[in-house]
Amino acid sequence: MLLYNATLIIEEASAGAWMQWMQGEYLPELMETGLFISKRLLKVVDSPNEGLTYCVQFIAENQEACDIYQNDYAPAFIERMNIMFKDKYVSFNTIMEFID
Repeated sequence: MLLYNATLIIEEASAGAWMQWMQGEYLPELMETGLFISKRLLKVVDSPNEGLTYCVQFIAENQEACDIYQNDYAPAFIERMNIMFKDKYVSFNTIMEFID
């Protein structure tokens, strides 16, 4: 199994709107794809960065599910994020394999 992690640092003034959109629209839509087993939304409490730092994590059965997400869903997600929160955030993604 794999963990797909997206870390996002967003300006405090935009964090509430981002959280509402993430919980109300994006996460439910993503889970409806059936690509991921579960999801988790976390806030980094000791981030040294300006703004607020969040991690969105999804558990996938295999690399194929992550690839489908990255190819078929992530581009639209990034486009929507840029329309709604242009210049208000930075983000990066990692895929991790469970060892133990």
